[in-house]
Amino acid sequence: MDRSFGAARRIRPSDRSLGPEMQRGQWIGDEHMLTVNVRIAVLGCLLVVAGMVRTGWSQTPPSNEVSGLAAAAAIESAMVQAIARAERSVVAIARVRNNVGTSVLGLEPRPDPFGGAARLPTPAQPTDPDFQAGDYLAGVVIDPRGLILTTYRGLGENYDYYVTTHDRRVYRAWIKGADPRSDLAVLQIDASNLAPIRFGNASTLRKGQIVIALGNPFAIARDGQACASWGIIANLGRKAPPLPSTEEPTGKPTLHHFGTLIQTDAKLSMGTDGGALINLKGEMVGLMTSLPAVAGFESAAGYAYPVDETFLRAVDRLKRGEEVEYGFLGVQPEDLSLDELVRGMHGIRVDRVVPGAPGDRAGLRPRDVILRVDGEPIYDKDGLVLAVGRLPVDKRVDLDVQREDRVVKVSARLTKYPVRGKAIVTVPPRRWRGIQVEYTTAMLDSEEIGLWGLPLDRDAVFVVDVERDSPAWKAGLRRGMLIESVDGRPVRTPKEFFALVRGKKGEVVLGLVDDGSRDFQPTRRVPAP
Repeated sequence: MDRSFGAARRIRPSDRSLGPEMQRGQWIGDEHMLTVNVRIAVLGCLLVVAGMVRTGWSQTPPSNEVSGLAAAAAIESAMVQAIARAERSVVAIARVRNNVGTSVLGLEPRPDPFGGAARLPTPAQPTDPDFQAGDYLAGVVIDPRGLILTTYRGLGENYDYYVTTHDRRVYRAWIKGADPRSDLAVLQIDASNLAPIRFGNASTLRKGQIVIALGNPFAIARDGQACASWGIIANLGRKAPPLPSTEEPTGKPTLHHFGTLIQTDAKLSMGTDGGALINLKGEMVGLMTSLPAVAGFESAAGYAYPVDETFLRAVDRLKRGEEVEYGFLGVQPEDLSLDELVRGMHGIRVDRVVPGAPGDRAGLRPRDVILRVDGEPIYDKDGLVLAVGRLPVDKRVDLDVQREDRVVKVSARLTKYPVRGKAIVTVPPRRWRGIQVEYTTAMLDSEEIGLWGLPLDRDAVFVVDVERDSPAWKAGLRRGMLIESVDGRPVRTPKEFFALVRGKKGEVVLGLVDDGSRDFQPTRRVPAP
């Protein structure tokens, strides 16, 4: 029996921490390659039959007809060439626990068959052929200077990471940037002259297109030699199932829970996370993931994150070690009733509007029905979250809104979505005289404010942190204050704030939003450093 293509396999509870998609390294035989060869043979037979049908089962087809066997050989050649172009860019990643109290290599004690005390296996170095890490996944080279793209879910606290490249060299890796909303992460290794993958355009994909998966299933490719499987695009815009345990109240912590996923019948087994889904040109059109499988069973289908504008924007920020930002409209949507859907209506109804948020400022009202976002139709509340959430901060969006018996045009400038989960950045946050500021909407989940209590109707930036004994600290600024002006000039975003304070050498007067306290002071005078 082909174990890699068999029945659904139960995920062990021990594998469900921060990297539930990665399973203990396992080995399977050559059934996978045999299955691929059988599929190629079947495809060739189908093409032969198709050629016979086109020629009316003629014994001697016209010379200008390409035979089915030749067509199969051409497809096979295209696959071989595509794999050759891309496989050098796919790496194996080992995740090794480094916390005190367990094996340095993340190995569990081995029971003594004679009843003695449990013993740890003989440790091995990552460069040793017998090295066994606790978890494996895959990654993709995106920059010749040692930047590796993989999945956020493949990371975890108290782990070391080792990357094995196609030439079998092993590198220690560290996290450059990680983003829970896109489920993407970038690792850095001390290497140069690597072969970066070429990005394709997932927005051009259609059902039925042939794709190839390159990854590290069950740690088979832990030597850096990527494993290949192939299939077709089965569907697009699929949703990952909600997670039972997450910081997101809806159980949908990533954009991919709202309908971004590429579905393919190429088998993507556990451990292929972070591998490349490529087209016949050898271009990466998706980053493979087992996110839909974490609900408890390995999925029969394979899934990948599409290489689209949102994906590339996130990758670009993570390559620089910066935080990825997402748009926020500030409405609570609800789906239309069944009766309305039966009557042919589409869109989502606005249930509530966050006071002062972009939707409120644009004039959206409860009971409005949002029909389209930037001309694209909206069919359910997940569609609205995705349409807005995948856009960058400060982007202006045009909404078609049905209000009672008429359709009105509404334009809103998005602010920043409050991303849950731990983002990892290596670029220090920007500060001025010891103060760090943020979009007010990005702090909606903070302990100081609540979704319906923050005065978002006032243009301001939120004070996230103040360095002790800095000029801002001495001026009395503290976390949680809202700054609405700089030397009398209004400020709405962090970008505007830093533009206004740039180049100022003397004392600067910051205007504050009234917090209702008895000793409130409307201004703070920040001295020069």
